[in-house]
Amino acid sequence: MSKLLKNKNFILFFLIFFTLSSCAKEGFFKTGDARKNPPDPRERVKKNLEEGKGFRLSNSMGLGGNKGTNFEFASSNGLWRASLDVLDFMPLTSANYSGGVIITDWYSEQGNPDESIKITIRFLSNEVRSDAINVDIFYKKCVAVNNCKINKQDGQLKKEITKQILAKAAVYQKQVKDKNFKPYRMSSDD
Repeated sequence: MSKLLKNKNFILFFLIFFTLSSCAKEGFFKTGDARKNPPDPRERVKKNLEEGKGFRLSNSMGLGGNKGTNFEFASSNGLWRASLDVLDFMPLTSANYSGGVIITDWYSEQGNPDESIKITIRFLSNEVRSDAINVDIFYKKCVAVNNCKINKQDGQLKKEITKQILAKAAVYQKQVKDKNFKPYRMSSDD
């Protein structure tokens, strides 16, 4: 009887675990690169705490001296900040952080009012990588005031804007990582 009961508990545990893990959103369990993480558990803890990825129970209970709250706004997202910095010369129609979209207004240089461009940036991820943003550039060419042709083009400008955004975002990400770095001091309990 006890063997049957143990099997039921095992099966119940397995079913609950399987159900919960299958309901998790995609990317919930992030994989790590073993080459970037030390094999020693104490060294991994030290690395994670220094990079601001972990926490200590004593700090979260108010015993560690840091009782402030950590709010994260759009300014903490490196891709978002970099995109706004790169597009700062253009007027914006919409900048929706929660929707993950930046849309500029039509922009033309002073010498050529019949040709203008509009840039749309969609954020697909918060990670700084080449497939995290989608940049679309629309060109408008007008023969007369109400006779305009608009088309989307993939060209050198799209590549250059994407490259500038990613380069600036990488700099912002490094600055945040350096700012959050706190040397790990082992407590007497460890």
